[in-house]
Amino acid sequence: MAERAARPCCLGWDFSTQQVKVVAVDAELNVFYEDSVNFDRDLLEFGTQGGVHIHEDGLTVTSPVLMWVQALDIILERMKASGFDFSQVLALSGAGQQHGSVYWKAGASRVLTSLSPDLLLHKQLQACFSIRDSPVWMDSSTTAQCRGLEAAMGGAQALSGLTGSRAYERFTGNQIAKIYQQNPEAYSQTERISLVSSFAASLFLGSYAPIDYSDGSGMNLLQIQDKVWSQVCLGACAPHLEEKLGAPVPSCSVVGAISSYYIQRYGFPPGCKVVAFTGDNPASLAGMRLEEGDIAVSLGTSDTLFLWLQEPMPALEGHVFCNPVDVQHYMALLCFKNGSLMREKIRDEAASCSWSDFSEALRSTEMGNGGNLGFYFDVMEITPEIIGRHRFSAENRQVSAFPRAVEIRALIEGQFMAKRIHAEGLGYRVMPKTKILATGGASRNRDILQVLADVFGAPVHVTDTANSACVGSAYRAFHGLAAGTDVPFSEVVKLAPNPRLAATPTPGAAQVYEALLPQYAKLEQRILSQTRGPPE
Repeated sequence: MAERAARPCCLGWDFSTQQVKVVAVDAELNVFYEDSVNFDRDLLEFGTQGGVHIHEDGLTVTSPVLMWVQALDIILERMKASGFDFSQVLALSGAGQQHGSVYWKAGASRVLTSLSPDLLLHKQLQACFSIRDSPVWMDSSTTAQCRGLEAAMGGAQALSGLTGSRAYERFTGNQIAKIYQQNPEAYSQTERISLVSSFAASLFLGSYAPIDYSDGSGMNLLQIQDKVWSQVCLGACAPHLEEKLGAPVPSCSVVGAISSYYIQRYGFPPGCKVVAFTGDNPASLAGMRLEEGDIAVSLGTSDTLFLWLQEPMPALEGHVFCNPVDVQHYMALLCFKNGSLMREKIRDEAASCSWSDFSEALRSTEMGNGGNLGFYFDVMEITPEIIGRHRFSAENRQVSAFPRAVEIRALIEGQFMAKRIHAEGLGYRVMPKTKILATGGASRNRDILQVLADVFGAPVHVTDTANSACVGSAYRAFHGLAAGTDVPFSEVVKLAPNPRLAATPTPGAAQVYEALLPQYAKLEQRILSQTRGPPE
């Protein structure tokens, strides 16, 4: 049997909420291997639903840390059984679900550095965690700790200005504060606290991996400008926290060589490098290959914006993180709950449940909708905090209904104008070279994408991002190998497949929306003030 040709590659890992996934990407940036382990299906003994345990209070949400370790064992054993040539792996990196945290028990570092290649990882790490069930991003049980942190910092805006976000229940600093307050014994037994990303990297390093700047900026603890832990934030959360976290590092750092465990058990080469792991959202930005001025719009059940920022302006809504592929720049994240479900409701009500009729309505109505503006929030929105449907005529009078085609355009224009307004509120600016990358279910509708291109005044491309965090991690591994020579990320990934152009701005769109955007922003503030009532 002929030997397989050598295929040097990098591995990208993703320790997400519901699965652990891996891809292998060769030097031409082709994905040639992938596999995944689904927690609910493949690790029944942990009894998770959607990869998590929701506790009786309905607020506390955790995942068993050993489940993640066992999933890694399963994938590596499968790769080995399939004949995967580990000796060709130049480097690896990965992503972890953001905001989850792992608590290593005193003595765990000794176990990590002396792993036996004869045993699976999960067999050797069973006694290594002071908290066996890790709090994850779905947890919302730390409201008291959030208020305490904001008070210590002089208010929500002060905290946001320093760390990139106001206090959020899922953010790691507040989760650590809760553990310290409610389980001080477990906290005192903890020698190291990792994020899910740096925990996963530690498994490959055989020692504690540092937290990277990008994922570290989702903790309410890192000063995003100076890239150091905030002493005031640390002190407000728990004692001796800085030594338990270790010093943060740039996201493109090579944090070490792979542990001898993997060399002996699986045949990895001794020179295989481990590049700092990061959060799943930053890894997706890398996977989508965003560049300065670009914006990614995920049009799913909820809508999410990823933004590349040069000069961020952290606000009370949205999040600003350190950029995972350019240490000088930033990324922002905005989430809008009323996404595709709202679009589907209006389709059913105003277009007889037909997407083709919905699209025809967008084509038959003019840009700017004759000045008719709408706000559609059937569930309480995150950005901004508004609920209900609010329609305004061209004369700014509130009206109870629009004609069907006007209703459909008001919904889509309103959704995209809100996205642009709130993106600009965080410091985003459309540039001449800006491109928009659209993903998610609604990105298949060309007429919706046309409105997106018109509102933002930038071309829209579509891309397949099913594995964006995983593939982005492999890209980042290649970048880590090259980063010592100051090679920009865009140069490293230039061979990757390009997204497809789907829509370009209609001539005259810029003038229409530059006039409408301030009006939309004023009406949004009017609704907010009516909802909240006069200030006390």
